[in-house]
Amino acid sequence: MHIAYVTSQKRGETDRLLSEIADQLQAQGKSLAGIVKVQSYESQFENGCDMKVRVLPEGPVIKITQNLGAGSDACRLDPTAITEAVTRVEAGSMEQSDLFMLNKFGPEEAAGRGFCNVIGAALDDDVPVLVGVGAASVDAFKGFAGGLAVALTDDKQSILDWVHSALPKA
Repeated sequence: MHIAYVTSQKRGETDRLLSEIADQLQAQGKSLAGIVKVQSYESQFENGCDMKVRVLPEGPVIKITQNLGAGSDACRLDPTAITEAVTRVEAGSMEQSDLFMLNKFGPEEAAGRGFCNVIGAALDDDVPVLVGVGAASVDAFKGFAGGLAVALTDDKQSILDWVHSALPKA
């Protein structure tokens, strides 16, 4: 069982790294499952809590936030859109995936919802799991992973080294 997580203190860095790594691995012919943030989408809000994700391997792109109106600084996570993303990932073939990636283990997962069951399914199918974890959710993620997750630095090469060590040997 292989599970690792990345946390960065730099805003947006984990999303950027995981998106780049997904692109690189797919260019190398690796089959991926999960979601990564669409880096070309620019948030409409000052707090940056407005995003689209791409369901791996080939889409669709789903906007997972909602507009709560001017002046709102609450997180705009759209539970319906998250459910759609989870459903799309679950509909894919985990058994044929080389790696499961999740851009962020966040409040939904910390509460036992969101992608928790999908992460478990990937691990049950012996698919390595790579997760981005926000600083506020690290303790919840560690509890969820039961001490089995490896903490990775927010360095692209370190993450790729772990991925390549976790991938099934051909």
